Amino acid sequence: MPAYAHVFSFVGLKAGSDLELALLSEKGLPLTAVESLKEQGLTFTEISDIVISPRTLKHRKSRKEKLSSVETDRVLRVARIVDLADKVFGSRMKALLWLRSADDRLENRTPMQMLVNESGGRLVESMLWQIDEGIYT
Repeated sequence: MPAYAHVFSFVGLKAGSDLELALLSEKGLPLTAVESLKEQGLTFTEISDIVISPRTLKHRKSRKEKLSSVETDRVLRVARIVDLADKVFGSRMKALLWLRSADDRLENRTPMQMLVNESGGRLVESMLWQIDEGIYT
C-alpha cells in the first residue's frame, strides 16, 4: 500500500502509487479537490488562506482549469498533514482542534496557518510525530 494512499481519497481521487501522487503536482489537481477539502472539514477561510484565493478559484472555474502546481502542492500538503493528525489524535474532530489551536512554539500561530509553505508543513509534521511518540510537550 502506498505511503500516502489516504491522501488520494482525502482529495477525492482513486488511490494510486506514491509516484502518481508526486506526478499530480506537475499535472495539477482538478478543482474538485478544493471541494473535497471542504467535505473533509476545512473551512472556506482555511482553504482561501492556505490553498487558493476565492478570486483565483473563481477564474479557474470559469476557464475550466486545473489547480496550478503550487496550489496542488498546498492541497496535498494539507491533506497529508490532516491525515497524519487524524492518525495521531484518533479522530478528525480532535485533529482539527489541534490544527486550529494557537501554539506559543509557533509564535501563537496555529499549525494550520503554518501549512502555507513546505517548511511550515514539515515543522507541523515533526510536531505530530513527536506527539505520536510521546516526546512532545
